[in-house]
Parts: sequence; C-alpha cells; structure tokens
Amino acid sequence: MKPDAPPPPALDLGYSKSEIMIAASARQLSAASNCFVGVGLPNIVCNLAQRTVSPNLQLVYESGVYGARPERLPLSIGDPTLATGATAITSMFELFAFYLQAGRIDVAFLGGAQIDRFGNLNTTVIGDYAHPKVRLPGSGGACEIAIHAKQILVIMRQATRSFVDTLDFRTSPGHSGDPAHDAARGWNGSGPTAVVTDLATYTFDPETGEMTVGTLHPGVTMDDVRANMGWDPRVSPDLGETPPPTDQELRLIREELDPAGVYTK
Repeated sequence: MKPDAPPPPALDLGYSKSEIMIAASARQLSAASNCFVGVGLPNIVCNLAQRTVSPNLQLVYESGVYGARPERLPLSIGDPTLATGATAITSMFELFAFYLQAGRIDVAFLGGAQIDRFGNLNTTVIGDYAHPKVRLPGSGGACEIAIHAKQILVIMRQATRSFVDTLDFRTSPGHSGDPAHDAARGWNGSGPTAVVTDLATYTFDPETGEMTVGTLHPGVTMDDVRANMGWDPRVSPDLGETPPPTDQELRLIREELDPAGVYTK
C-alpha cells in the first residue's frame, strides 16, 4: 500500500471539508422518504436534508427508532434524544425484520475503514484477520443494511489507507464487478449508489459497478484524487464541480445542527 499523499493545499473557501461533505450528501436525499442513519456526519446530513431538500424525510436508527427528530446531536444510537418526536419505537429485531429486511428502507448511510472500487466496505480488521494490526468494531447491522436498503450512500474521508485496491476484510458487500451476478443475488438493495468524500463525489457505473468520479470539490484536481486512492479511478465524461454549501446550508449546520463544531470543524 502506498503511503497517504499530503492533502491538497488548504484554501479559504468559507467552509470546512466536513461542511461540503454534509451539504453534498444531504442533496442526495431529495427523493427519499426514509433513511437509515447513524451518529456523526450522517446524522447531521439527514437533519440538514429535513430542513432543506426533504422536509418529510423519516430518520431510522438501528436501536429501533423510526421517524425521529432529535432535539440535539445524539451521542450514540442508544441516546434517549432519538425518541424525540419518533413515529415508532420498536425493538432492534422488529426494526430489522419488518422495515429493513422487508425492503422498506429507501436509503442508508454506511462508512468504513476501507472501501474498494466496487463499494465493498471493511469495518472488521486492518491486516491479517488472525493477527490484525487493528481490530475494528465489526459489522453491527452494516452487512444487513448493505444488502437490504434500496440505496447505499457512503460518506468517508479519502486517503490511500481507506480507498484501497484490495480490502483486508470484506464486512459489507458492494458490487461484484459482474452486474448479472449482482442482479441474481436476490437482495432488496441495489448496492452502493454514491460516495461522498472530502475531495469529490462518486457514482457507480451501471455496466461495471465501478466507482466513478462525478464531481470534484472546489479547489481539488484529479491529481489530488488519484494521489489519495489505491487505484486509478474511472472518471465521468460529464465531470463537474461540486456546488459549494449555500449560505442557508452553512447557517443550519453552524447554528442548529452542530453549533459546537463537534463534527464540522
């Protein structure tokens, strides 16, 4: 594995890398009715989407909460604030069996320590499984989410250590590289549909299932992208620039969603 490239020179664009990741991800939810979400950046993304592009978006949490509108940033998926305004509070079993595995989840957010060109994710180990350099938290519900949510959005920072040619362990399946094989798997979900990083946004090629650069964030070049991943990526013929966060999006992030800058500074 090649060492991580130095980050692109810092530009004062009036927003942080986390803020453009949040804004770009929130815009992906304009057509979603519900979203399986965790804590951290995905939680801020979904709350921003509720306030902008998807006011009726229902937030679904692994702990058994459907339709939450938390009053503050939750500390974990077991934080009592998730019960605020919830449509339903169920057991984890009921949430997974009757919502997720029944194919009723439109979009889910996942992340990981490693991702490959087909959107497969590793949250289990870094290094050899029997003698790892780092033992990670593991799957939790991520494998089931990857299989059953209709769309999967991945949000994670980009570096050669995380965007790798070969995973050390495949925790959550993405595309296989063979669309016919993928279609025959019988899953509710279509696999990963988008990736948002601190450098760019990606889609997945429908013919190959391979991650494809769709837009570059302002101030980022393709050389920056290539220097921070373990393979030479496909590039959309319509490659564009990611729209920066609007004044409204920045106000909501900074004043309502993360005023202390826990996740966004």
